Amino acid sequence: MQTEKLWQSILGDIEISLSKANYLTWFKNTHLLKLSDGSATIAVSNIFIKQQLEKKYDALIKETLQKNGVMVNTVEYIVKSPTSKQPAETTFDPLEQISSSYTTGHQLQTAPTPTNSRSTLTHPYRQGINERYTFENFIVGSANELAYAACQAIAAMPGEKYNPLFLYGGVGIGKTHLIQAVGNAVLTDRPGSRVVYATSEQFVQEFVDALRFKKNTAFADHYRSADVLIVDDVQFLAGKEKIQEEFFHTFNALHQANKQIILSSDKPPGEIPTLEERLRSRFVWGMSIDMQNPDFETRCAILQTKAESKGITLPTDVVEYLATNIQTNIRELEGALNQLIAFCEMRALEPNIAITTGLLGATKSRPKHLSAKQIIERCAKHYHVSIEDLLSPKRDKDIVGPRQVAMYLLRSELHLSFPKIAHELGRKDHTTAIHSVDKIEKDIQLNADTRTNIQEIKEWLYA
Repeated sequence: MQTEKLWQSILGDIEISLSKANYLTWFKNTHLLKLSDGSATIAVSNIFIKQQLEKKYDALIKETLQKNGVMVNTVEYIVKSPTSKQPAETTFDPLEQISSSYTTGHQLQTAPTPTNSRSTLTHPYRQGINERYTFENFIVGSANELAYAACQAIAAMPGEKYNPLFLYGGVGIGKTHLIQAVGNAVLTDRPGSRVVYATSEQFVQEFVDALRFKKNTAFADHYRSADVLIVDDVQFLAGKEKIQEEFFHTFNALHQANKQIILSSDKPPGEIPTLEERLRSRFVWGMSIDMQNPDFETRCAILQTKAESKGITLPTDVVEYLATNIQTNIRELEGALNQLIAFCEMRALEPNIAITTGLLGATKSRPKHLSAKQIIERCAKHYHVSIEDLLSPKRDKDIVGPRQVAMYLLRSELHLSFPKIAHELGRKDHTTAIHSVDKIEKDIQLNADTRTNIQEIKEWLYA
């Protein structure tokens, strides 16, 4: 369709002018529905994205449309879930063209329940892939976009890219969702494939039972005949000598046969204590990716998506309150949302900010006194520079870096406007603030030291 080609061209122009995180959060699932009489209609996936496009990006969209030869006076945004997307091509690499991987997408149908068990060895606790975990309902943001792209590449070509894939990070940030989404995608696109999912606890228990009932051959056959092996929370294999030896041989057999291996852990391979060196070295053969807690925009999108799946539309101020005050992980965020919805349903009320603050205020994590001054002071102290230098025009490298971090935190923690951020740091031009926030957002993804410094500053602010 001409409108789709035109919109892809417009998205390409918009992507250049925004940070990667903002582009992926607000534009990746948008579609141009129609053009008529100086008006454009754009479909978005949820009400929160609609509101953000109307408030923050309407002028940019109109300007970009005009640059592409489309003169419009008004743009209408409507909430409409796309009914179809182009299937992922088998030759693309989302890590080389990360932005296009989100716009072309990978369409998933409901995955069939996998038949992973063999009749020679069955267990009542053996798990299959959870059909609810798909790429389609995974919210992508700056903290997980690399992992998302790698998983899509693996789903398109299992065993050929990033083998093994090792995802690590704290609890409740979406590791299990992503690795099972790969399994669902493979089962959908290759119905004859054997996808075996297991937690490390399940792997250990089945191995013990195999030894007890002399079913070693059946155990090995179940895991080593998999086309895709997914093992969750692999850190719990550490310290178990016989278990690690069995997993070592299973890993070797699958890797030698070019079968896909996907692992998750709460820490990188190098930091898992009492893990055998031969396993540690194999875990980093392919690609290891650090997944972080979702940023503010991603938390907002997650809340809106979860609420809409329950038939609830949340006011923007409620979404922003929850996203601002629950920053630990997605599970806690969803738990707070469920608590709010249940409370309102039992009393036949519509969710609003008064109910939300009254119900969840006791668990509020942001201190009421947090201010721009505190953030600036803490950044200065953390980096051992004076507040005067931070607010001065000095361009020394050891001052510019902390100043950029302070600007980033003023944006991410207090959601100040760019002109306000510039004013707080003694700058006249707000484009400096825009550049600084974009730079730190990129550094967080690529630089472990930057992530650590920002986390330490946050911990002190919220202590």
